[in-house]
Amino acid sequence: MRHLLFALLLAVAPLAARAQDAPQQIQDVIASQLDAFNDRDVGIAWSYASPMIQGLFGNPSNFAMMVENGYPMVWSNSEPRFLELEPFGNGFLQKVLVKDAEGVIHVLAYKMIETADGWRIDGVSLIPAPDVGV
Repeated sequence: MRHLLFALLLAVAPLAARAQDAPQQIQDVIASQLDAFNDRDVGIAWSYASPMIQGLFGNPSNFAMMVENGYPMVWSNSEPRFLELEPFGNGFLQKVLVKDAEGVIHVLAYKMIETADGWRIDGVSLIPAPDVGV
């Protein structure tokens, strides 16, 4: 019985360590992709996209065009700040505050999944600003 318990603890330890490291790894991936977009290094930015996103857009050029036109606050971003990280499906949802080229603040939700190559971005959505009453 003690051997079984010990074997179970050994099997669970790497999972616990991975879960503990996930927030920093997720932030590193998102920050690296944001930096790559600012540097216009589309190939590097593309490398942080999940296999599903890569399959959807087919190549880095199509991906870059979508980001530049659909997410200008990601294409030209500054001062990223990481907010809440929440479990979501088989991964996490990381909220990130960024400023666009004009200095306007936006909040984005990054869907993150773990792949054989590490954490990858599986989608981004803009979180609408709350209505402020007058």
